[in-house]
Amino acid sequence: MELTVKGNKAYAYTGGKSFDAALPTVVFVHGAQCDHSVWILQSRYLAHHGYGVLALDLPGHGRSAGPALARIEDLADWIPAVLDAAGVKQASVVGHSMGSLIALECAARHPARLAKIALLATAYPMKVSDQLLDATKNDEPVAQDMVNIWSHLAYAQYPNNPGPGFWVIGENLRLMQRQTPGVMHVDFAACNAYGGGAEAAAKVQCPALFLIARRDAMTPARSAQAFAQSVKGARTVMIEGSGHNMMGEKPDEVLDALVAFLN
Repeated sequence: MELTVKGNKAYAYTGGKSFDAALPTVVFVHGAQCDHSVWILQSRYLAHHGYGVLALDLPGHGRSAGPALARIEDLADWIPAVLDAAGVKQASVVGHSMGSLIALECAARHPARLAKIALLATAYPMKVSDQLLDATKNDEPVAQDMVNIWSHLAYAQYPNNPGPGFWVIGENLRLMQRQTPGVMHVDFAACNAYGGGAEAAAKVQCPALFLIARRDAMTPARSAQAFAQSVKGARTVMIEGSGHNMMGEKPDEVLDALVAFLN
């Protein structure tokens, strides 16, 4: 589905069903150097079970036009513009990693537009090491390798992957490689610079879910658990046996947690 948002083309995957704004809407927001495809299982299931789904490509990512936005706050303001373009008054927003910061900030800035938020693989502050930030700017292939290794448990590199012919770490690397050069640095710099998380967490009024991976090396579980305490009434679900890329390593467990929360 193509929308026009703030004068630029924006792409949203609708889960294999025509989007119906009359249904409860779920917006999926991907993380840094990714696109809508990270949500294929979750978005397709919800689209076939009573929800309207918009799995977004953020500006400058995937099939969405325009420059990549350099601030979490600007990305948070972009989400209501997407809802306006799709004819949606209120939606639940599910965000992974950088997308979780966008969902959080959006809930704080636009409380009337969000019904629920689910924050996956999150942490605040979401600081990026100097070495990785430098690599995203000056040597993207090295940065992609670093992120890909840190995003997965060791088992994802061996044949015993979740399904036949499914190579988690290879597919994730290819996803990063197909993004526009320069976007990776913009994304990671935005996460590193974001300083409004504590204030935003205190303003969240809607139900919130923190979905945490036990073996996450990018946004460690301990940091995520501590951050969850700053959002009043937030639920937490721990995904065992997964690293940062929980949608790739534990897709069914992620889906089960989201369905229970959204229902």
